[in-house]
Amino acid sequence: MQNSCILLHTTGIFIRRHRICLPPPDDDRFYTVYHFNINIDVVFYGRTFKIYDCDSFTKNFLRKIGIKVNPPGHRPEDPYIKMRREVLESVDPYRPYQSFDTLRQFLEYDGKVLRFFCLWDDSASLFGDHRELILHYFLSDDTIEIKELLHHNSGRDAMSVFLRRSKLPKYGPPGVYQPGQLTERAVLNVYGDLGDQQPVNGYLLDKHQLGKQDQEFYKDSDLSVGATINVWGRKVLLCDCDEYTKSYYKAKYGIENFPSISIKAPPPPKIDRKFPPYNGFGSEEDSLRTCIGLVPTPHRKNFKKFMEEDSYGYVSNILRYFAKMITDKCADVDRLFVISYFLSDDTLSVFEPIERNSGNAGGMFLKRIRVKKPGQEIFKSELSEYIKAEELYVGATVNVNGYLFLLLNADEYTLNYMEKNTDRFPFSNINLALQKLKETESKSREIKQIFSAADCKHTKVVDYNTFRKTSRAGANKLLLNHSTGLVMDQCGGSLRFSLQNRLDGMQRQ
Repeated sequence: MQNSCILLHTTGIFIRRHRICLPPPDDDRFYTVYHFNINIDVVFYGRTFKIYDCDSFTKNFLRKIGIKVNPPGHRPEDPYIKMRREVLESVDPYRPYQSFDTLRQFLEYDGKVLRFFCLWDDSASLFGDHRELILHYFLSDDTIEIKELLHHNSGRDAMSVFLRRSKLPKYGPPGVYQPGQLTERAVLNVYGDLGDQQPVNGYLLDKHQLGKQDQEFYKDSDLSVGATINVWGRKVLLCDCDEYTKSYYKAKYGIENFPSISIKAPPPPKIDRKFPPYNGFGSEEDSLRTCIGLVPTPHRKNFKKFMEEDSYGYVSNILRYFAKMITDKCADVDRLFVISYFLSDDTLSVFEPIERNSGNAGGMFLKRIRVKKPGQEIFKSELSEYIKAEELYVGATVNVNGYLFLLLNADEYTLNYMEKNTDRFPFSNINLALQKLKETESKSREIKQIFSAADCKHTKVVDYNTFRKTSRAGANKLLLNHSTGLVMDQCGGSLRFSLQNRLDGMQRQ
C-alpha cells in the first residue's frame, strides 16, 4: 500500500501463524475452517476483517467438506485512500506533464518498412499520364514516404522523393491551421515577467485539450492491395507489395490473398523512325548521328575489330593485290597498281609503282579510305554499302570510284589468309575448286586434252610455269583465276608434279 503512512514489519506479516481465539464470549474456543466463508466478517483481536473472495483451491476445498460457498463480494474502499484521491483530483498541478510512450514502438519496429507499388492516374490533367510510385510505410513511427519511379527518357526531372517522410492525413489537404492548433500538447498560457528585460520563464498546458484540432493519419491497417489513399488531394492506387509486407499482414491481420494489379500501361504502337536523306555535308555516319540525339555525338567505330585485326609483330592484317586498270585509253592499259585492303577498319588504298619513262608519275593513286560500292544513290536515308574483303580475290573486277581494276595476283600472306578463312573466301577452298572441275565428265575430258597438248614429249609431267600458263590459257572457262591458282598451289608442292594421277583420280571420282 503506497503512501499509507503505515509502518509494516519487515516480513510483511500482519498476524503470525498460530491458533486464534474466537471473540468474546466464545474466547475459550478457536477458529476452525468451518468459521470461514466468502462475503463474511471475522474479528481477530478486536479488528474486523472482511473476506470478499478466495482462490479456486479454497473454494473447492470448502465445497468438499460440505460448506456452501457464498458468491464473491466487492472489496470495500478505504475511506482514507478515497479522501486522498478526491483531494488530488481537485488540485491542478502547476505544470501538468503529458507523456507519450513512443519508445516501445520504436524498439520493436525500428528498421521494418512496408513497401507498396502504387499508381497515380494523372491522365485527366493537361500533359498528365500514369505515374508509377513506391510507398514506404515505417512501422517505427507510422510515417509514410513516397518515391516516384522514373523510367529512362521519361522526360521528367529526377526528384529525390515524391512525398517526404511524414505522417499522412486521411482527409488532406485540411487547410491552414493557426499556430498551436496541431500540437501534441495544448498550450494554455505562458507565465513569468513579460517585460522587455526578462524573458518568458515557462508555459502552462491545457489538461482538457480545449480548442485542439484532431487529425486522423493513415495507419498500417488502412493500407492494402487494391485500396485507394488520398495523398494531399491525389488519388493513389495501391497495386502490389513486396514479400515482407505480405508476411507482415498475414501474421498480424490474417490476410492470405494479395491480388496484384498491373501498373504498367499498354505499350504504345511502335513507330518506325525515318531519317532525312544525306545532304552531302560531312560523312554519312556523322550526319546520321545529328538526327538521333539532340546533342550530336561522334560516330562510334568498331574498336574491338580494330584491336583484333590491327597489325602487330609480323602479322600485318593487310591484304595486297596486284591489279591492272581496265580502260579503253591506250596510255592506261599497261598501268599496274597495288591495292591494299586493311582488315582493321575496312579501308582500301591504291598505289601505283613508279616506272621510269612510262609517262606516269606513279605514287599514291588513292589514299586510304572506305570505298563505296557502285550504283548507289548519293542522297538517301540509309547508310551506303562499302567494298568488303570477301569481294576481293584473284580474277575479280573491282570498281574503285569509277575506275575498274582487274586483280591479277596476291601476295603470299593474302593467299594464306584466304585459305585459312574459307568460310569468308569460298574461292580459296580447294575442295570446292576440284568439285567444280569434276562436275561433269566432259569438263574432265576437256581439261585432259588441254594438258595433253601441252605435254609434247608425252612424259605426263609438266613444270610449274607450263601448268600456270596452260591453265590461264585454257582453264579460265572452267575455273576462276583465283581457283586456278589455288589448284596450282595445291598440286605443285614442288616445281614438277604428275598430271596423269590428278586427271585419272578425277575421272574415277
